[in-house]
Amino acid sequence: MAKQKVAMLTAGGLAPCLSSAVGGLIERYSDVAPDAELIAYKSGYQGVLLGDSIQINKEMRQKAPLLHRFGGSPIGNSRVKLTNAADCVKRGLVKEGENPLRVAAERLADDGVTILHTIGGDDTNTTAADLAAYLAANNYDLTVVGLPKTVDNDVVPIRQSLGAWTAAEVGAHFFDNVSNEQSAAPRTLVIHEVMGRHCGWLTAATARAYLSRTKNYEYVDGMMMNAGLKGINAVYLPEMAFDLQAEAERLKDIMDKTGHATVFVSEGACLDAIVADREAAGETIKRDAFGHVKIDTINVGGWFQKQFANLVNAERSLVQKSGYFARSAPANADDLRLIHSMVDLAVESALNKVSGVTGHDEGQDGKLRTIEFPRIKGGKAFDLSTRWFAEVMDTIGQKYQEA
Repeated sequence: MAKQKVAMLTAGGLAPCLSSAVGGLIERYSDVAPDAELIAYKSGYQGVLLGDSIQINKEMRQKAPLLHRFGGSPIGNSRVKLTNAADCVKRGLVKEGENPLRVAAERLADDGVTILHTIGGDDTNTTAADLAAYLAANNYDLTVVGLPKTVDNDVVPIRQSLGAWTAAEVGAHFFDNVSNEQSAAPRTLVIHEVMGRHCGWLTAATARAYLSRTKNYEYVDGMMMNAGLKGINAVYLPEMAFDLQAEAERLKDIMDKTGHATVFVSEGACLDAIVADREAAGETIKRDAFGHVKIDTINVGGWFQKQFANLVNAERSLVQKSGYFARSAPANADDLRLIHSMVDLAVESALNKVSGVTGHDEGQDGKLRTIEFPRIKGGKAFDLSTRWFAEVMDTIGQKYQEA
């Protein structure tokens, strides 16, 4: 086999798997293809366009296992869409009139790269698909294999994205402390905003993890710190429809009885309606290079706070967001096992010149395989009929309808 030159990059938002996936790729190539040269492009596709890379030297290879201990990305991220030439020009990544796909392809060719690993979500890997198609159409001999990461767990047709399990567990830990704010003042409404633009999986999974974490707590009888204070009273997801007035009345009844109310809300819940209202009022909504609403400018949790605080007669209300805390965590044991299996397959596929994205293919009974790029899409909805979610909703006593 000819000597390989392997490049890797991480892109998009953070997830609790990036550092470990980079470390895993370095370890695996060092085991099965020790003669392969390894580099990493800094800050995702931006590094490819600018030719900004890190040479993975002998010491880095030896210390690669340390990367499993960290969150974040050891090689940096960015959000760059190679088919959005105007945005790339605006950001100084290419010159006016240049095709970013061609610039990226020529950079990879000039660097002698034969294998490229992209670690990211649907935007990262659909961009990888565009790049792979361009490379194939223009006779570049280069294999592209992606690894799927997203805390939202919303990549079609992949059953479980890297980092999502950890984000749910860490979000539950975050809220275990925040829930104690219910004791800071009478009639307190606490809203826990969880990441999830189009998909409610992470919010649902975080609620599940939180209920599991707290279900066996012991309390001092007669004190205010009890199972009710540590519970959840409502969960709102992008896939759910609900009657605002009816929910307000239900939560007010809970507030009247207990002196507090707790809500888990996905950052994408009611997003379309909120954006439509603001645009109708003449406001310009900011969007990223992929056309997505910059969700941190919308403040969905604040909208829910505004809707409910007066209706439930709350004396105090607050919104707490676990997103950055959760997505920046190191991978937990479950994700480490998933990362290991996907990395092994990614390296095997790359060495065999099979391009695609590794994952458990829901279209093939959950088989772990390298999925063809054209089948990779974002925005997979959470299935509200999932058994464990039904158990969560039964526990909190909330009725809902699909949107």
